[in-house]
Amino acid sequence: MIDWNTEQAGSWRKERESLVTRKIRVLVVDDSLMFREVMARALSADDAIEIVGTAGDPFDARDKLIALRPDVMTCDVEMPKMNGIEFLRRLLPQVPLPVVVVSGANDAVGEAMMVGAVDFVRKPDPHSPKSVESFLRTLAATIKSAAQAKIVPGNASRQTTPLPHEAATAAETHSGRKLIAIGASTGGTEAIFSVLKQLPDTIPGIVIVQHIPAGFSRMFAERLNQTTGFEVKEAQSGDEVISGRVLIAPGDRHMRVKKSGNGYRVECFEGEKVNGHCPSVDVLFDSVAKLCAPESVGVILTGMGYDGAKGLLAMRRKGARTVGQNEQSSVVYGMPRVAFELGAVEKQSSLEYIPQAILKML
Repeated sequence: MIDWNTEQAGSWRKERESLVTRKIRVLVVDDSLMFREVMARALSADDAIEIVGTAGDPFDARDKLIALRPDVMTCDVEMPKMNGIEFLRRLLPQVPLPVVVVSGANDAVGEAMMVGAVDFVRKPDPHSPKSVESFLRTLAATIKSAAQAKIVPGNASRQTTPLPHEAATAAETHSGRKLIAIGASTGGTEAIFSVLKQLPDTIPGIVIVQHIPAGFSRMFAERLNQTTGFEVKEAQSGDEVISGRVLIAPGDRHMRVKKSGNGYRVECFEGEKVNGHCPSVDVLFDSVAKLCAPESVGVILTGMGYDGAKGLLAMRRKGARTVGQNEQSSVVYGMPRVAFELGAVEKQSSLEYIPQAILKML
């Protein structure tokens, strides 16, 4: 797709590191001329963003990537000549570029995230001015977040480290811990997959809040269900937290744990955004802190902002064991950094060693 050598890739990364002193250079890729123009015009009005070019298909985008060297690319999924998934699959192992998927094709977004896109925004209803206005605001904010993402060609986040025998067998006798709570945002879909695929299904039940739009959470859960050893599902109120099961918060509802006999269930509910998000990691972590901190392990992964940091601190103060992803392995070292600085993180670890850290804490 692109003959991109190590020296060129390194040069591009150094250019992106200068973002603090200049605008974010964006390439907009979409097969609709009208939609490209709407996005380009609206984004150009943002003082932090510069549209350096637009492209109507992946081959046009390839040429403009080489010539324009953008900091962020927005990319549709359904395009002529080559679909966006295949384009990203060929592109991202070579080019250190954050990509924001902009699509109405729900079933393809999960796959785009798995091949390396850092975030996604759902296309609006073109007949609703409010929908378009909300979309453009969300897209601008997502681009700014994506610009801070740390991208490593070749998708290094997929690297895994075999679990020591003693750590794996520790899951069989998990010292009274009954629940693992995980929070993540930007870069989190890949990080969660990396963690789950290394953990045995004999460990306590797992509850997860990933900042994710409504509709995508179900597809994310289904993909994890197919690619890990766990039963993974989009959570519904009343679902039990049991060994071998992973519950993902719905994309438009908060999730908290509730006591149920000797165990726990989840409750999913509508509510105002907390820390700018629904679902919110803090809502989940706070419920764990109040009900079952001494029986839990809390994990905070890559993400923009600070959601989850205070909740993780509350968990640790009440007796939970806690793990935070380190800066070097985070796509965006925001949430885990704030948690670490607050003192909420007992053990900081690179992504590949987080499963070992979890098992040792059990």
